Amino acid sequence: MSQVDFNEFSLLYPDAEARRAHFAGEDRPRIDDFTLEELGLAEILPLKNSNLSEFMTTDPAVIAYRQEVFADLLAHEEIGKTLGKLIPVLFDIMELRRLESDSGETTDYLSSMTEIELYISSIEILHEGLNGSYTSKAFARLADYIKELAESDYYAELNQRLAEMTNRVREIKSVTIGVNLDAQLRPRDAGVLSINPEYFRSGDTLHKILRLNFKEDPYTCIANLTPFGKKQSENQKTALSLAFNSAINEVYRQSLRSWKKIVQTYVLENTDFLLNLLPEFELLVKGTNLLRALKIKGNAIAVPQIRPMEEKAFCATALYNPNVALKIGDPIVTNDLVFDEKAAIYVLTGPNRGGKSVITCAMGQCQAMAQLGLFVPAEQATLSPVDGIFTHFPTGADDTIDKGRLGEECARLGEILDAISDKSLVLLDESLSSTGSFEASYIAAEILSGLSRVGCRCIFATHLHELAAEIDNINARTSAAGGAPIDTLVAGIEEGRRSFCITRAKPDGKSYARDIAEKYGLTYDNIVKKISNGH
Repeated sequence: MSQVDFNEFSLLYPDAEARRAHFAGEDRPRIDDFTLEELGLAEILPLKNSNLSEFMTTDPAVIAYRQEVFADLLAHEEIGKTLGKLIPVLFDIMELRRLESDSGETTDYLSSMTEIELYISSIEILHEGLNGSYTSKAFARLADYIKELAESDYYAELNQRLAEMTNRVREIKSVTIGVNLDAQLRPRDAGVLSINPEYFRSGDTLHKILRLNFKEDPYTCIANLTPFGKKQSENQKTALSLAFNSAINEVYRQSLRSWKKIVQTYVLENTDFLLNLLPEFELLVKGTNLLRALKIKGNAIAVPQIRPMEEKAFCATALYNPNVALKIGDPIVTNDLVFDEKAAIYVLTGPNRGGKSVITCAMGQCQAMAQLGLFVPAEQATLSPVDGIFTHFPTGADDTIDKGRLGEECARLGEILDAISDKSLVLLDESLSSTGSFEASYIAAEILSGLSRVGCRCIFATHLHELAAEIDNINARTSAAGGAPIDTLVAGIEEGRRSFCITRAKPDGKSYARDIAEKYGLTYDNIVKKISNGH
């Protein structure tokens, strides 16, 4: 496999054209990192050196390619361990290059040797770790390429030359430096007299003079050795450092000069190839860790079937919120969620803390994870990519002096309506909670009518139970103009307790009011009982 091929190699994109299209923004949905934070995905999939939104894609071919990669990572634990070892080495190479760039020094042979050493270490890590039989094209190609590199004659020669130079470094124990002084006995310039295989030793001046054995014992000083950096002026330190660096570089100059061009064209290009993959390595390792953690806790993860964007499909069986699943000790409640010809938009009502926000986030997380190429938190899922995910969740940032909280909420909702298309996903959680139910219900009905006309998919989780009673009227208002149908979901209660089960049904507003009244002892029967007891 040629070097030219691997200049364009990627573990996330199947070919150079797909990679180019992504970085040109042609397949990137409108999902920013703030949205991923609101969904809770950034919390369970934190990246230190990249933005998670940068990896989102709408291209089914890219998603399928990544699904194969994650399947290999889950099936072969050694791949993740290998990448975990490799990443720190690549960061060392990046830091070395940064230091060289800052210093502007291009003839530092020690730095060149260090980068060669780090490159060899990188190849060894990959060669030892990627020795399985892989299903994905990405890891199969990478393993073959690394094997080709590691078993090449040039790589063997590189190792041999590096070993020779390393041995020469270890043989150096000291350097003899000649320093010229000015009239005031200050160091004027310095040069290397010799590079020595032995350490210098402290000596007693009088004893050496009496023995007269200077020539016979060149490594015993006529005075005690002084630790470098102590009792020397800045000029002295600088002169000694320059002389030392000059000496070390001189040792390697002859060794490296003959093959430095080959090193630059071979080692540095191959190192660039690995450095370019560094952001991909991080996403793959963190993503696999997340999926493995969910499996360890007994939760299902599924490879989603990707349908064309035009189908606007979303059907998930036993969907759950991975943030919640990782935090609780008990088995998590799962729910089925289907968008079909009778429901492109759902109004989700139910009791407080009944699971409305959890399932709303779960859908967004499922969609985003699928468009990252990850497996999704469900037993089974079929979905279409969306061209954007837009969220409006409660936040203290809504409260402003200029507009008031309601004004700020309406402004944000207006921005969402300006940005979405019929292929977008909109998730609204307790929107318009900053005003009374009459005003909120009126504005919400107008927003739902607008979303219906756009034709996007949406979940509107709300405390406005009376809004659900208006769904038939809203559908009648928009259906004639080809609006998308709206239906209702209910966060259920079983025997007076929140079940966290979401059902597709018409809400009974009284049941939620009854639930709250019973919780606080405010039913008529409880009040009469209190009165009868004299309270």
